[in-house]
Amino acid sequence: MNVLLIVLLTFVGAVGWMTVITREPVRQAIMAGLLGLLLAALFFALQAPDVALSEIVIGGGAIPIMLLLAIGKIRRQDAAAEREQADQ
Repeated sequence: MNVLLIVLLTFVGAVGWMTVITREPVRQAIMAGLLGLLLAALFFALQAPDVALSEIVIGGGAIPIMLLLAIGKIRRQDAAAEREQADQ
């Protein structure tokens, strides 16, 4: 097995595990984006550039951005609800 594959598989496993054990949603979204980029690098190393490009766009970009936007909206709604309760 190629040394590059071993290194990439090790990093993918480590970052995947860190994504699972992370409790903070923002950090989890960032780790998921990093995992997507590492998976893309692994797909390039395995000679699947079309899959790698899709993983970069979706796993490394679109999903983490959507998660961060959703987390931000939920936090804004929670803050507004807390302000509304404090006003009553």
